[in-house]
Amino acid sequence: MSKLPEMINKHHEEIRADWLKQMSTAVRRADLISNEELESQSRELMDAIASGARSGELTNLDGPAWGQARDTLGAISTSRAKQGFSTSETATFVLSLKQPIFNAVRRENPSDPAALFDDIWKSTQLIDKLALITADAFQASREKFIARQQEELMELSTPVVKLWDGILALPIIGTLDSARTQVVMESLLQAVVQTNSRVAIIDITGVPTVDTLVAQHLLKTITAARLMGADCIISGVRPQIAQTIVHLGIDLAGVITKAKLSDAFALALQRTGQVVTKVNGDNAGKRTLLRREE
Repeated sequence: MSKLPEMINKHHEEIRADWLKQMSTAVRRADLISNEELESQSRELMDAIASGARSGELTNLDGPAWGQARDTLGAISTSRAKQGFSTSETATFVLSLKQPIFNAVRRENPSDPAALFDDIWKSTQLIDKLALITADAFQASREKFIARQQEELMELSTPVVKLWDGILALPIIGTLDSARTQVVMESLLQAVVQTNSRVAIIDITGVPTVDTLVAQHLLKTITAARLMGADCIISGVRPQIAQTIVHLGIDLAGVITKAKLSDAFALALQRTGQVVTKVNGDNAGKRTLLRREE
């Protein structure tokens, strides 16, 4: 039987010291990680590897004995993804453990070439599998970060603005897809409830094209707002978009549309019983006054 599990447990502190010494002379991105954190990660990983090796199983790392090692690699990968490491840099951290283990194996088998070769081969398989686990965990962490950032960007790109009492505006920039429509709908409905608004203006000036799918997303948003008691007005309908809507046969008969946001705002004021009038000021000249119609 291979002596590698026993050797790892017996000399894991020596292996870790050799590993740290090797990393100190290599490029290890000192701008992203401190010596203290690097030492802590190497200690946690070596302890986890020693714990898994006690089971004697070095080829199958899916069992419970290697659960601590998988969790440790997952935590290290998540931490390094946040710090800005690349996938290869994170996997190299684990792969750099090969040389220290090879050195320990050579010291344990000074006169047995067959045992030396066998332990080196098993340690190579072990470290390669640990590196693959690391790469998978790192990629999964990066994908979660990217998805969360995309959600935050969608929320930032669809702000709901309170123009006046009872009037909201939702400027949309970019293409509407199913995921973004859900964010738009949730933001608008939440604002309608919070402000008790009666009119919502959806401005599509920043939408490059309106096809059948985009129109369906807009209609879903308008229908949801109506169920909450708010009428919707679509503004920013350019000539090209109007022609496209007619050409595609999209039915917007039940939706109020305006070419400009200012026109939609004037209509919204009328819907809420407010008008804009001009009065002469003694010192300020002419100024605009908003008042509510009785």
